[in-house]
Amino acid sequence: MSQTETERFRLMCRQFNWLAIFMVCSVGALLALMFVVSPVVFLTRGGPSAFTDLWLAEVIRALPQLFYLFAVWSIGSAMGQLAKGRLIQPVLAGALRRVGLALGFGGLLSVFGITNLLRLIKGGTGGWAYFDVSGMTLGMIGGALFLLGRVMEQADRVQAELDEMI
Repeated sequence: MSQTETERFRLMCRQFNWLAIFMVCSVGALLALMFVVSPVVFLTRGGPSAFTDLWLAEVIRALPQLFYLFAVWSIGSAMGQLAKGRLIQPVLAGALRRVGLALGFGGLLSVFGITNLLRLIKGGTGGWAYFDVSGMTLGMIGGALFLLGRVMEQADRVQAELDEMI
């Protein structure tokens, strides 16, 4: 890459980093407003007691979103490190592992965790698994990204050994 291409790449990485920060902060603020601020205001005004059960069920349904936001944060963090001039391979390997874990856990929670947690709250009604194709897809992609991150880390170690031999 030429010097101008490298600078352009770093500029795009900085922009993506700020986009990820904006997304995580704005969506995180909306989630906090929906699940923390609004219920507190509602309960202080003397809302019905059935509201707490409904609120708890909605919080459980929103749990995978936290994992997905962490995945976006991890990608933005990696882009920020690349913008500062860090080497691509170690940054990418770590980011792949973190994003893979976040997407994998979010997908697993979406398919298996939410339904079973709601079964506990609602007294045993509902199925054991939720046929959520998007959650299954994200879980599988997350597992693949995690494995690719491990392969990249191992390739980096092998490259370091080869460099020492030369």
